[in-house]
Amino acid sequence: MSQLTINLGKVAVLLGGASAEREVSLMSGQGVLEALRSQGVDAHPFDPSERDLADLKREGFARCFIALHGRFGEDGTVQGALELLGIPYTGSGVMASSIAIDKVMTKRIWRAEGLPTPEWQQVDSASATEQAFAALGSPMIVKPDREGSTIGLTKVTSLDQCAAAYALAARHDAMVLCEQFISGDEVTIPVLGSGAQAQVLPVIRIVAPEGNYDYNNKYFTNTTQYLVPCGLPEGEEAAIQALVLKAYRVLGCRGWARADVMIDAGTRKPYLLEINTSPGMTSHSLVPMSAKAAGISYPALCVEVLRHATLDYPVTP
Repeated sequence: MSQLTINLGKVAVLLGGASAEREVSLMSGQGVLEALRSQGVDAHPFDPSERDLADLKREGFARCFIALHGRFGEDGTVQGALELLGIPYTGSGVMASSIAIDKVMTKRIWRAEGLPTPEWQQVDSASATEQAFAALGSPMIVKPDREGSTIGLTKVTSLDQCAAAYALAARHDAMVLCEQFISGDEVTIPVLGSGAQAQVLPVIRIVAPEGNYDYNNKYFTNTTQYLVPCGLPEGEEAAIQALVLKAYRVLGCRGWARADVMIDAGTRKPYLLEINTSPGMTSHSLVPMSAKAAGISYPALCVEVLRHATLDYPVTP
């Protein structure tokens, strides 16, 4: 048995789950599982939608790699359950997870800290969506407040699209976000570590077909281009990395995350969109791509994230 296996113990890779992102989570989890096993880690798949979380305690799991996405996976709920079970887990704690899944709450905190994010309005009806369109202008993004992977998202360019856009978003969440569209370069930036030791990885610039980085182009086609090195001026890339690091720390994130940023084509000002505290780890995912550019292999990345598994309130022996 390797020293690594002894140090990390029996590991549950939490995958699948009950959110709208279940399909992606299954792909992420399988990749993580195979990578950890290739490094000698005693890793096992565990789907919380099919098994009782209490089995983690009964079966002697020492820590969990959370490869769940969306609700019940990166919103603080499973984190809270693991806190009660006393089993260390990867990624952010209860508070940071529950804030980061909520795009409106995240934006409020960033705005209060002086960090740039697009203008927005939270709406609860089709008529309120129309009013937001009048205030925010065209194009406008309409999306569920607490979903990921562009699920339920519409780019609205005319008033008559507002009702359908609201209805689609509201099918996924009672809270709907209308957001000013920033036209320009789309980039994403992973962060590893916690507190003063947190570090940003290389910026990835995303070039999607006709600028449409939707669910299908994210996960199931090979037509989207991911540029790393990103090709931005060196000073601009460094400034965006510094912005993301501050955004990560302000929310109290730890372990790892990935932030999405738009750069205004005219002013070159970066705007924070959201932060994902349980990033995808599929063959199309961006954290492994950025890590590879920094000289970190997929298996090494998985082990590094797992190694920093912890609790908000560590159990005293």
